[in-house]
Amino acid sequence: MLTLAPDAKAAWVTFHDAIETELATGGELYDLRDVGSKAADNVARMAALFHVFAGSIGPIDHACVESVVPVITWHLLEAKRFLGELAMPAELANPMRLESWMLDYCRREGTDKVSTKTVQQFGPGGLREKAVIDSTVKELAELGRARIVRDGKRKLIQIRPELLVATP
Repeated sequence: MLTLAPDAKAAWVTFHDAIETELATGGELYDLRDVGSKAADNVARMAALFHVFAGSIGPIDHACVESVVPVITWHLLEAKRFLGELAMPAELANPMRLESWMLDYCRREGTDKVSTKTVQQFGPGGLREKAVIDSTVKELAELGRARIVRDGKRKLIQIRPELLVATP
């Protein structure tokens, strides 16, 4: 049986208490109580794995716990993002998903436009049909976040350039 070193246990308790606070009514993780309530246990389990894979003996050290916390936190935030999208009606979730995908694509490709054909081929799942793309882009246009432009016969979605600027 593995145990936590005193400083590792203190780090684990700090993480546990922070998560519990966010799981309370009004907290950032309130809607994720089922996932969030397991986070501290997962930190301990994963720290034990890090400890064993490093070939360490004795109690789990502080470094193992501290290196696991960002991993578990990232997964919690991804669960929140994912489950939040599922809870949203498609009319709200689709524009958010398309915009997020387009921002990643445009930054990666060094452009501010994406062809509708590219969205149909490589865009987010559930947003590849022409009618869905059209209604989603219409919603983004109404919000002032994107617009349709033509390049000959090609139909392009242009993201608002200010959105491509990284925030500090």
